[in-house]
Amino acid sequence: MTTALLILLAVAAVPALLLGVRPVRRAVLTRPVFRLYRKVLPQMSDTERDALEAGTVWWEGELFRGRPDWNALLAYPKPQLSEAEQRFLDHEASEACRMADDWDITQRRHDLPPELWNYLKQKGFLGMIIPREYGGLGFSAYAHSEVIARLSTRSSALAVSVMVPNSLGPAELLLHYGTEAQKNHYLPRLANGDEIPAFALTSPWAGSDAAAIPDHGVVCRGMWEGREVLGMRVTWDKRYITLAPVCTLLGLAFRLYDPDRLLGGEIDIGITCALVPHDHPGVETGRRHQPLGAMFMNGPTRGKDVFMPLDFIIGGPERAGQGWRMLMECLAAGRSISLPSSNAAMAKYTARTVGAYARVRSQFRVPVGRFEGVEEALARIGGHTYLAEAARVMTAGAIDLGAKPSVVSAIVKYHVTERARQVVMDGMDVIGGKGICLGPSNFLGRAYQQAPIGITVEGANILTRSLIIFGQGAIRCHPYVLDEMRAARDGDPRRGLDAFDRAFWGHVRFTAGNAARAVWHALTAGRLAGAPDKAAPAMQPYYRSMTRYASAFSLMADLCMLLLGGSLKRRERLSARLGDMLSQLYLASAVLKRYEDQGRPAEDAPLAHWAMQDALYRLQQAARGVLDNLPQRGMAALLRVALFPWGLPQAEPRDALGQQVAQLLIAPGAARNRLTAGCYLPDSVDEPVGALEQALAATIAAEPAEARLREVEKRGALDGDPRANVRDMAEAARSAGLLSDEDYRLLRQRDALRDRVVRVDDFPFDLGAEREAASTRPATTQPQTRVA
Repeated sequence: MTTALLILLAVAAVPALLLGVRPVRRAVLTRPVFRLYRKVLPQMSDTERDALEAGTVWWEGELFRGRPDWNALLAYPKPQLSEAEQRFLDHEASEACRMADDWDITQRRHDLPPELWNYLKQKGFLGMIIPREYGGLGFSAYAHSEVIARLSTRSSALAVSVMVPNSLGPAELLLHYGTEAQKNHYLPRLANGDEIPAFALTSPWAGSDAAAIPDHGVVCRGMWEGREVLGMRVTWDKRYITLAPVCTLLGLAFRLYDPDRLLGGEIDIGITCALVPHDHPGVETGRRHQPLGAMFMNGPTRGKDVFMPLDFIIGGPERAGQGWRMLMECLAAGRSISLPSSNAAMAKYTARTVGAYARVRSQFRVPVGRFEGVEEALARIGGHTYLAEAARVMTAGAIDLGAKPSVVSAIVKYHVTERARQVVMDGMDVIGGKGICLGPSNFLGRAYQQAPIGITVEGANILTRSLIIFGQGAIRCHPYVLDEMRAARDGDPRRGLDAFDRAFWGHVRFTAGNAARAVWHALTAGRLAGAPDKAAPAMQPYYRSMTRYASAFSLMADLCMLLLGGSLKRRERLSARLGDMLSQLYLASAVLKRYEDQGRPAEDAPLAHWAMQDALYRLQQAARGVLDNLPQRGMAALLRVALFPWGLPQAEPRDALGQQVAQLLIAPGAARNRLTAGCYLPDSVDEPVGALEQALAATIAAEPAEARLREVEKRGALDGDPRANVRDMAEAARSAGLLSDEDYRLLRQRDALRDRVVRVDDFPFDLGAEREAASTRPATTQPQTRVA
């Protein structure tokens, strides 16, 4: 059937594109295509339709058109914090970090300390997204993202405890859909921490397929506050619900039925969202989950035939059955901020700490960061971190511009968490044995342990890549496909034909023009593609390559949809590769935007070049994967010749560029500070990060003295002295009068800090965490802190 549709399209396109063809004649040509389209169009449920139509289209739409307007990208305002937001980040957020001792939280308390919980409530951390008129902080999406990022560089339990109340849940749903009575009652209480929210969606029987939840409610009459009211009896069994063990206000998603038609409508009303107090009769809070040792509160919640009035529905009875649309419409903002912020921060933290460690730690009398194998890992750490942070900032900025980019939120959720996972794995490889022994001085072990959490939640990454990014993007971002689908489903065939005619021939012109453009850019290797005059000259070749790849992607996406039709949905690997192409275009756009917004700093150029070359290489490989696996081999061969006549042009970043990136990570400077901006940095040497920062400074200060000491060794002046080893050589040289007092002082200071950094923790044989907590770290009194 798709072949027939392709033939009809080709035959009809020739006369329709001629200027003399009038709309009435064109409609005659469209009619057989319209009939076939209606016949082959797969059925779509209401929940699928709500998911597809949710949110808005932003920059990803420009990429999908194949003609991105780079001037428009660069004209988007750079996200900025207000004075109040900056003050909160510098003071309240940093103070919350100071109060959080992650080892104490994970090993002894298994929770945030009470004083920290109180601080978070009193200072408004739980109400950052709630407007000031309801007592909240009224922060921008960018400020919200910055706070989550700062907290994430200190403790996952701290970050998640703040993240969840400000993400998709009761507060956001109330803001958009709540009745005035619900807003006035709950929002001030959520803002000041009198209520701690959780939102229960995931069911043991319907994890990723959230729309298939078996949790249900039945409309009925019952007693409430001494009188009979119209309500519902709800039964649910949820798990993985963050903050459920401590929440006081439970948001609940379930399917509502009205078998007696007490509401006068359908029997199956649909998914509904309600707010239920935790102490409401029948609500059961289960025991805690323990997500890979992370100590944010998470657990199950249940209820059986729990009666609640219809007023519990968010938005009141009028919103019954609209829960899925509500959730899909609000998902873009939360998914664009929470996990991208926390995982970009994890990458920045890794770049900062592992870079320092690679300069402090020496093997074979050379800093490990200067070995080519380690440089390779450091280059990936730096490049992925630069890209992840660029995507985080640009996407948060889009939310503040009023966008609700559902496809972009899926892109950044998937790719930022995946790159952060790679960054942490590379970091663990660099620090070696230091990383595998958990304890208070291990600065990376918990991040490695808990990285899969970000991969799993808010849409599992496998599902997000294989079904959502392109599956939703192909319809939502394409300029004509959604209009064609709506027209084909129109109950009035005549009206549907008219709408289809307009969309279909617009699609034909779009595809023909894009095909010509893609082939032209391929033949000229993109050298004649447009690049914004205001862009940095060194980056202009990337803009041209991006234009070339965008047109190629747009054509390939169109042809794959045409050739495979509804079966493309089942070809998840092919869909995933098309999604990878769109994703890399978006991520590379963010890199270019970041470089311009930060003023084109010359020191950062290696980071931007590495990130761009890596993204374009991945994009090219995804395109190759599509062509290698397209079932229509003739079309695949034709596309390969048309789009890549000179072969695959983009190589991976070269070793010399990777070396430049690696050296930026191991040397204090403006580039390193910009790359890791926002990390919480304790000054105390009793903190592992504080010790690293001081050890890095001491190592660099001692390097001239170290060079003089090596000269003494090379001359053989210390031969025969048993102290002439890597640990005691400075002592031997000083005793022999071959090392000045100042050099000796610098080397001993370096050695003391180095030894503190490379030390690993040990414990009693029974691993008595409670007893060890007081003895493994020296007591300190509110150390001073700073931020990168």
